[in-house]
Amino acid sequence: MVIEFKYGKIIANQHELVIRIDAEHKATLQAVSESVQLIGGANVVAVNTSEAKWSIKLDNEQQLKQLSDQLGCPID
Repeated sequence: MVIEFKYGKIIANQHELVIRIDAEHKATLQAVSESVQLIGGANVVAVNTSEAKWSIKLDNEQQLKQLSDQLGCPID
């Protein structure tokens, strides 16, 4: 599944999440689905493991819901 948001694209399946940021300095954030935390209200995707720590704010709650459905991850 691909979701476009104002900073780039979110690519997700039941095993993995990839966020491609298309700003001037392109970046790619990647995580296995078990490491993803979805934070409702703030519409934030966060990853906090021993290997990586990052977070990104999404455009709206609908994008967070779509990710929750695709990843099988609850919204906190």
